[in-house]
Amino acid sequence: MKFGIIVFPGSNCDRDMMHALRDDLKQETVMLWHKDRDLSMFTTDDCIVLPGGFSYGDYLRCGALARFSPLMEQVIDFANRGGKVLGVCNGFQILCEAGLLPGALLQNDHQKFVCKNVYIKSENADSTMGRMVGTQALKIPVAHGEGRYYADAATLKQLNDNKQIVFRYCDEHGEVHIDSNPNGAINNIAGICNANRNVYGMMPHPERACSPSLNNTDGKNILLALCAS
Repeated sequence: MKFGIIVFPGSNCDRDMMHALRDDLKQETVMLWHKDRDLSMFTTDDCIVLPGGFSYGDYLRCGALARFSPLMEQVIDFANRGGKVLGVCNGFQILCEAGLLPGALLQNDHQKFVCKNVYIKSENADSTMGRMVGTQALKIPVAHGEGRYYADAATLKQLNDNKQIVFRYCDEHGEVHIDSNPNGAINNIAGICNANRNVYGMMPHPERACSPSLNNTDGKNILLALCAS
């Protein structure tokens, strides 16, 4: 399985993702420049990753310009053919801007950049992701100023009915409540997937929790679940 990691101008977590996948998880990785137009080396069994950072300096809205990068046309086609796509932090924002995931990421409710470890838990134990990560609370870093997930009532109903909510913010004991929510995300939503379960987006950074050198490997199974799905 190959992981293609897209580098946008302003990306700053692309190398973190590369090291996590290549060095910690022993997966094949390929770095992709956003102006490329060719994903022919990837099959739908592979995965394209949109990493965190500040693509295009977050001008207009986070992810609004990156959504029009040439390679995104190919990513949308790849996803529509069933290929796996993961967006982390800014990557999540880009996927929402591109219409590959529903909803939007708004400014944090406290209007401050947040950078700290938080806890998340899997919402659906029946999914591949849920089976891989289990039911325990995972300690995963966040680093964002616009990470407050929002969707209207009809979209939230669809997400719940289709079991598309992948992660919610919780405390270290796995209890979901507002005090464990770092940005005011609606219903404590930290990550979602599309209806076909091949496109995933999340605000926390699993690639920053994959190495014993960082004293945290809680993110490894999140990334490995993409290999198993």
